[in-house]
Amino acid sequence: MPETLKETSADASAPIAAVPAPTAEVAKARSLWTDAWYDLRRSPLFVVSAVLIIFLLVMAIFPGLFTGADPRYADLAHHYLQRPKWGHVFQADWFGYDIQGRSIYARVVYGARASITVAVVVTVLVTVLGTIVGMLAGYFGGWIDTLLSRVTDIFFGVPFILGAMVVLTSFEERHIWVVILALAFLGWTQIARVARGSVMTIKQADYVMAAKALGASTTRILLKHIMPNAIAPVIVVATIALGGYISAEATLSFLGIGLAEPTVSWGVDISSGQEQLRNAAYVLIIPSVMVSITVLAFIMLGDAVRNALDPKLR
Repeated sequence: MPETLKETSADASAPIAAVPAPTAEVAKARSLWTDAWYDLRRSPLFVVSAVLIIFLLVMAIFPGLFTGADPRYADLAHHYLQRPKWGHVFQADWFGYDIQGRSIYARVVYGARASITVAVVVTVLVTVLGTIVGMLAGYFGGWIDTLLSRVTDIFFGVPFILGAMVVLTSFEERHIWVVILALAFLGWTQIARVARGSVMTIKQADYVMAAKALGASTTRILLKHIMPNAIAPVIVVATIALGGYISAEATLSFLGIGLAEPTVSWGVDISSGQEQLRNAAYVLIIPSVMVSITVLAFIMLGDAVRNALDPKLR
């Protein structure tokens, strides 16, 4: 037998080296949400905004941890002519007193509850309503899409603050739930448009077509296949809009048609502080700064979530 054939025969009889099996970490594919969380944890923008929001939420839920003063207790011996005592950190006179002798620091702490509650509840309501309308319009199309889109356009054409003013002025008592429902009644249109566009893209995917071919019900397709994949842009828009609802509540309260006394909120304090702008500007500036910080925190969070969920930005 020639030498080359012997080498070939010897090589053929040699044992084949085993290919190492892929590790579990390599074999397991990461989902969109896993990748997004991986990116968010390494984003300074997300870390800073998350810390601020957690601090504000703790202050809104447990205001007693930050001050023992009563935000409604008025003592004319401590009126606004007594300037803030910047060295008395976390004490009642830290930010001074308003014209009625109420602690501005206590009102800032307790005012976070009403302002953040309005924003969070409104965001939840508009997200649910807008997502439902957008999903139905985008999935079914035809006359359903035409009808829901025209209704959305009608609401979208109403200026948000002006429409809220018109709605709120029709109520004699404007407590917190009236303000929430008025803002939610007008604020769902943007999320509906985003959800509709996302669903129209997702419903053409192969896995949706396969689910239809296998006889899956419409409800199952919407809830199990379309909504989990179309919800990402909705979450981004809702997170950014949450900060806008805080400023909207403050604006309406400043104009005197939002929340009112005895409710403690930043908007109410800004409204009452405008009367002392020349004599004691801090009465207006301090709650205004709190509104700005809160709105900025939620906008930063929304930007970080958008960067993590949008593959084009990675």
